[in-house]
Amino acid sequence: MAPRCRAGWRGVVVVGMLLALAAGGLRAGRGHEWPQWRGPNRDGVWSESGLIERFAAPQIPVKWRVPVGSGYCGPTVAGGRVYVMDKIEGPPTQERIHCFDAETGRPLWQHAYECSYAGIQYAAGPRASITIDDGRAYALGARGHLHCLDATTGAVLWRRNCFDEYQIRLPLWGIAAAPLVDGERVIVQIGGSNGACLVAFDKRTGAERWRALDDRPSYSAPILVQQAGQPVLVCWTGDRVVGLDPATGRLHWEYPFPARMVVIAIATPVVSGDRLFLTSFYEGSLMLRLRQDRLAVERIWQRAGQNEQHGHFRSRAVEGEKAVEERGFPCLRSRPTW
Repeated sequence: MAPRCRAGWRGVVVVGMLLALAAGGLRAGRGHEWPQWRGPNRDGVWSESGLIERFAAPQIPVKWRVPVGSGYCGPTVAGGRVYVMDKIEGPPTQERIHCFDAETGRPLWQHAYECSYAGIQYAAGPRASITIDDGRAYALGARGHLHCLDATTGAVLWRRNCFDEYQIRLPLWGIAAAPLVDGERVIVQIGGSNGACLVAFDKRTGAERWRALDDRPSYSAPILVQQAGQPVLVCWTGDRVVGLDPATGRLHWEYPFPARMVVIAIATPVVSGDRLFLTSFYEGSLMLRLRQDRLAVERIWQRAGQNEQHGHFRSRAVEGEKAVEERGFPCLRSRPTW
């Protein structure tokens, strides 16, 4: 799971030990970087070898620390640099995109822009992690400001004000799903009007490539899976779980999973083999089977109720026949029992 900066504080937040730990694997090569939300494959798996079983002391030495503003953005690490977003109270209120040297914490560049947080609850700052791909940094703010910057220099290559351009139906806690790069496209869940819940942009120019769905937006980051021999874009919106063609946005399949109360679909879907797992505080847990003979899904099981333990923010892990979550939550079998 991506390291998180401390969130919800007003004023200055110190980002130190977690960023240093995230950067620690960079000497081993690109395979140990963390260039996007939940890691290289967007699955929360860290591929480092030789991990220690216990720390030598209660306090891990802090390699470096730097002050930043408040926010919920998880840092990402690529090319010897650490990227994170924050918010500075105004006037004018600004969102900022930061880049630090991973070895020393030295600020390398910063880009700031005005951003009102009107209509956003828990307005501490940006939510979505920055995605690094092919020398570019893709940053999506809480009100839908999408920037593509040169990852080395911070120069703005293109930008889109999605809130104005797509008449975003802003969710209570703002835009939170990290951008996903697939081939020549960068895909975002923004909840735009007129069939623009999901939008794909040309990653080099920012031109729109496709838009899809009239669904309410959620906070869950889209992922790519392989199904029936082809790539499928899986996204959990505020109304359903969908599988789309990532090249065109065409709908392959859907499974209704609407919010009974407020939309609180936050956790990123987890895939293990042919199983797709989702969990929400109000809607409960859902295990779907990704059919491999055709582009379709079927429900394996679903659990919800006052006595159930379900994930609120975190994605669970599927291990063997169990779906497990940290902090001692009970295991759920990934296959039905009778």
